[in-house]
Amino acid sequence: MQLSRFTDLGLRALMRLAISDRAQERVTAKLIARQVNASENYVAKAVSRLAELGYVESLRGRTGGIFLTPAGRSTTLGRIVRDLEGDTEVVECQGVNPCPLASACRLRGVLAQAQRAFYAELDNFTLADLVDRRTVELLHLPVFPGMALVDD
Repeated sequence: MQLSRFTDLGLRALMRLAISDRAQERVTAKLIARQVNASENYVAKAVSRLAELGYVESLRGRTGGIFLTPAGRSTTLGRIVRDLEGDTEVVECQGVNPCPLASACRLRGVLAQAQRAFYAELDNFTLADLVDRRTVELLHLPVFPGMALVDD
């Protein structure tokens, strides 16, 4: 299973925001795009969706920026990925070109079981589990006192 580029950028944006201190730093889609080596337009679309889902707050203006919400900090990665990917099946058995094996095939069930296991594993983690001092160093950011980071 491969995550979409949209989900990848959404997760990168959340990871970047997870190491931000709202009082110390103004983070924008442009900054995130530069730091995670992605298109500003794609990052902005991902951030917009994350805001709709309640994982980030986006404020306009001179003192604005993008900020991680408490829900963004505490929600599991499994829930975030489900929300960004849409909880759809791994394979499309019906549709425009339906599979002739669909009525007797067990592949669909096996893939659905694997997908549930994938999400169940991601449900064991939050953003805090993904970022550490090395993440901060790679982004060339200062470490602020009280920053909640996983030790290496």
